[in-house]
Amino acid sequence: MGANTAENTNLRLKAVLDILAEGVWSGTTLNAGEVLAEAIVRVPFNDHEAELLSGGIPRGHKTLTSASAKLVKAGWLVKGRSGWTIPEDGLRATVAFPDASVFGSALDAGTPVPADVPVPTAPPAKPQAKKAAASKRAVSKKAAEPKVAAVKAAPAAKKATTRKAPAKTKTAAAVETVPQPGAVAIAGDFNKILGAPEDWAPQYDEAQMEFNPLVQVWTLTAELPAGFYTYKIALNRSWDENYGAFGARDGANHELNHDGGPVTITYSHVTRDIVIG
Repeated sequence: MGANTAENTNLRLKAVLDILAEGVWSGTTLNAGEVLAEAIVRVPFNDHEAELLSGGIPRGHKTLTSASAKLVKAGWLVKGRSGWTIPEDGLRATVAFPDASVFGSALDAGTPVPADVPVPTAPPAKPQAKKAAASKRAVSKKAAEPKVAAVKAAPAAKKATTRKAPAKTKTAAAVETVPQPGAVAIAGDFNKILGAPEDWAPQYDEAQMEFNPLVQVWTLTAELPAGFYTYKIALNRSWDENYGAFGARDGANHELNHDGGPVTITYSHVTRDIVIG
């Protein structure tokens, strides 16, 4: 099980770089929590990894968060105040080590990306997949030719079945809910600015976020003067359960270098992380 977990972690680390690279190419910006969540979607937890630790975080999530430090050490990932970004060496690594096992070995051994590997500017082409798809279409066409009558006999039934399946999936995803805490607060050094009697105090109403059940996130919008602020997410009006940078329980403070004006902070209890907007 340990070996399988190690292999899965390497697969997710590669997925982290792939996701960040895709964001560069598409112009999409994701915060650290969203990147980790997408990596877990692409490489789901096994039973051992899905076990919840004392903080309520799956074992695999904690392992992945810790292992991401290897990407930073390799120079393939930059963790900054505004989120995670992929430098040129990270982009080149997605091309130089496309196979997950080779990627993991290179990461563990500290193998540098070969100097002759260019920086990719678009997702790698997959000609073999295209040929395979074309081949399948040709086979399907030939197989269908002697059975024209049979194919024409039931086109409506097949189309109806095909259309209904994705519709059910979308409906299920839209109403899917996640167990939520009773209250979520932003406790930091700007609580007094929000009107609370003191800073770093999750018990006050002024620090509480508002839950949006439609998208399953908590938000707080405030007008803050220009400055550098630090804070954490605290649940149920106490410090018993709190989350810091990158969704780590009892982790380092979140940091906000603000130019002044309105700021919206969004918290997802799925990733235990925040999004600044």
